[in-house]
Amino acid sequence: MFGKGVFFLIYKKKIVHLSLSFFFRSYTTMKFSISIFIFLLSLFSFSSCNKETCCDTPIENNPFVAPSAQDFNSLQDSALSNLIQRVNFIADEGITFTSGNGAQLQIFPGCLTTTDGQLILDEVTLEFIELYEKSNMLAPNKPTMGRMPNGDKALLITGGAFYINITHNGERVVPACGFQMLVPVALTGAANPNMSLWSGVIDASGNLTWEPNPNGEVFVQNNAYFAFFQNFGWTNIDRFFDDPRPKTTIQVLVSEGYTAENSAVYMAFSGEDNGLAHLDTFNQNTNMFSEHYGQLPIGLEAHLIFVTATATSWRYAIKTVIISENQIFTIAHSETQTATLTEIQALIAALP
Repeated sequence: MFGKGVFFLIYKKKIVHLSLSFFFRSYTTMKFSISIFIFLLSLFSFSSCNKETCCDTPIENNPFVAPSAQDFNSLQDSALSNLIQRVNFIADEGITFTSGNGAQLQIFPGCLTTTDGQLILDEVTLEFIELYEKSNMLAPNKPTMGRMPNGDKALLITGGAFYINITHNGERVVPACGFQMLVPVALTGAANPNMSLWSGVIDASGNLTWEPNPNGEVFVQNNAYFAFFQNFGWTNIDRFFDDPRPKTTIQVLVSEGYTAENSAVYMAFSGEDNGLAHLDTFNQNTNMFSEHYGQLPIGLEAHLIFVTATATSWRYAIKTVIISENQIFTIAHSETQTATLTEIQALIAALP
């Protein structure tokens, strides 16, 4: 009779003595090793994130047809058109135009000419757009990304972004002298003496970048920004977002079928209503949008906003994230929802 808790095995005609404690220790060690293996495997799966493994494997098969670039561009153009304020005036009399939000633009008498230099005296049409909050910047694709001295881009915080255009009989008009704007500080919070003037440049892809305007001037007086400049098009009163934390880049992987032509990824920084970042680089090989300039503070809370089009409306996804070094985020088609322009604007305005 063998003692309690002891086994004897016959191995190659030899009796081998094994205790229950041996089996228990071996089982526990094996179970722990398997747990470690599964954990390491999950880490490897996350770190090897790519378009074949990350985005397009929802629990249920969810095929979709990606929108055309034209569909997406039409939505953006329509959103921009909705923001245009128009007024007619006599060029020889000038105008002091007050916008819907209380900004004032003064065009002086006798300051408008045709493209060949002829002074215009009769009626002209002013088109004016004003942007102060991220909720109105996203849909028309007018983020606040400013050009740094080294050529990189970083987020600007705006005191007001404006589009000014004047036409005469449908033809473009040229300013022959400077004009001025008065923008209430209350539209964007407290006055900031570090604001400067920027001009908007739109590239071949339709993306807007803000370049410093060395010929313009802006200062704060009586709770308003006073700006003086002499160019139509896009003008912005801005300063760079300031955060002392170490900086990094991020990438955002989207479902295959979405590209920079038919979708976009923006980033809203928590606590900043008057600026919107744009991940303006897209890698077709990886299907990733990226902020590749390395200007995102590590530890920053932000909201990734993916937008694209359907046949009749917007499609979007919003993810709140904490920025860590060289991180890859994913936004799958299965995570998106449809919304009207008004609903999109309300969702973005409600972000903390």
